[in-house]
Amino acid sequence: MLLSLQSTVLPCYTLGMGSLPPPLPRASTLERWAWDYLSAVELSQKFELAPPPRDLDDTAIERRDARPRRPTALVAARGKAKTPGPDALRAPARRAQIVHTFLHHELQAAELMCWAILAFPRAPARFRRGLANIARDEVRHMGMYAEYLASLGYEFGDFPVRDWFWDRVPAAESAASFVATMGMGFEAANLDHTRRFAERFRTAGDPAAAKLEDTIFEEEVSHVRFALTWFRAFTGTANFEPWVRHLPPPLSPMLMRGNPVERDGRRRAGFSLTFIEELDQWRCEDSGS
Repeated sequence: MLLSLQSTVLPCYTLGMGSLPPPLPRASTLERWAWDYLSAVELSQKFELAPPPRDLDDTAIERRDARPRRPTALVAARGKAKTPGPDALRAPARRAQIVHTFLHHELQAAELMCWAILAFPRAPARFRRGLANIARDEVRHMGMYAEYLASLGYEFGDFPVRDWFWDRVPAAESAASFVATMGMGFEAANLDHTRRFAERFRTAGDPAAAKLEDTIFEEEVSHVRFALTWFRAFTGTANFEPWVRHLPPPLSPMLMRGNPVERDGRRRAGFSLTFIEELDQWRCEDSGS
């Protein structure tokens, strides 16, 4: 029985030598819902995330070491792939390659929302339920990207993937640090990226891909607003310098913006003009390093 339990838990949990796996979250709770999504090993399961249960596991332990299981269909990239430029995107295969990357970003985002539910069990219930709703949005975005890939003759798993966000976001040590990193940081940067790639896809003669990016841009605004609202609730401020201090080292604002910075979307999400200007002007030397 112990071997059976370990085979279920170990693939998505980091344990010390000789340690026993912690008990699973209580059944039919939000925590178990999040755990089950991280534990899913079939690719089809990654595209399904049922409405979350209302019940919470009041005895839940902090599970900061939880990690996702990866379907065998997803092959890890050996190195960094070059982002295709505007001219390269005229080739359907290169558009499929970059959209495949975007789909994997959405998968990691959904998983990391589930991770935060498990990592910060003492955070407000409304916050954790909000994370669950965002996770479902990310899974829906995965489906949208998968449909587009299919229209080009590809499917998820046809290109290697990198767990870039998983390598960085779990360094967040608090719920405030998590929303600073994931929502105010990477998801806000996605406002910049989706706007830029929508224009590139239009230029490449692919209005369907451009419309897809426009749709995800609009839905991403509310995710960023959620993060900013909770960062303010946790810290009492939404100013630039406190945000920078909540980014886990070695992350910096350089990774949290595109070129150009998409000002309208960030303003709609709730960022101040001052914050956006400081982000746009920030340089590595500003950190004192």
